[in-house]
Amino acid sequence: MEKTTLISKLKETIINVPDFPIEGIQFKDITPIFLNPKLYEEVIEDLANFSRGKVDAVVGIESRGYLFGIGIAIALDVPFILIRKKGKLPPPFVSEKYDLEYGTSEIEMREGQIKPGQKILIHDDLLATGGTTEAASRLVEKQGAIVSQFSFLIGLKDLEGQKKLEQFGAEIYEVLQF
Repeated sequence: MEKTTLISKLKETIINVPDFPIEGIQFKDITPIFLNPKLYEEVIEDLANFSRGKVDAVVGIESRGYLFGIGIAIALDVPFILIRKKGKLPPPFVSEKYDLEYGTSEIEMREGQIKPGQKILIHDDLLATGGTTEAASRLVEKQGAIVSQFSFLIGLKDLEGQKKLEQFGAEIYEVLQF
């Protein structure tokens, strides 16, 4: 499928919800994509084509990173590895704290699921400020693997998350930007 056609379909499908979850936020509701299996397949194909032959595993960030990340991993015939919020995975795990606007948060990944030297794609549905994805990258690096790519369904260009990820020297792909 031609990229411009996919972008047009997605822009017609994704719903903008103003002032959600708080006033001033323009929430991008991607759930209508899942009502159209063909469109979902087209998104997976586009995301998988970006990474085909370039990665050894896909890491998805909880929870919306799983929605497309598992499909990408299946299309690439590589493992899918979960990153979860603190306290959701059994040990052994590695963890990484990161700053939020007010306070900190922490994410975790099971030890041993990523092998040293593997090239990793980190996937999430949306790139905003990049804080969670930066923390995910540090988890991958703690295990000796290489963050070689990032992919997102949506990039929010005004929040400049890409700048935070440039330090990893990895390719960054967004299907569409708002």
